[in-house]
Amino acid sequence: MSAVRTTVTLDPDIEAALRRIARERGLSFKEALNSSIRAGLGQGGAAEPYRVPTRPLGLRPGIDLDKALALATDLEDAELVRKLELRK
Repeated sequence: MSAVRTTVTLDPDIEAALRRIARERGLSFKEALNSSIRAGLGQGGAAEPYRVPTRPLGLRPGIDLDKALALATDLEDAELVRKLELRK
């Protein structure tokens, strides 16, 4: 298969997106452009899975999140009782 040279005019946002893809994936601009066009034409094969970056929660050891909802309910109830007692 031989390559065909052609000139295209890209909107600035498309160029920026292609450059970002090229940088993130370690591709040349040409490779990013061709893979994006292939994907758009339905010839790109399987799409890359979406990955959610993990972040540390900063929780202290010994905190059990399994009972967080029950704790939140207890705190809400205690605050409601406190407000009702202030009305007396």
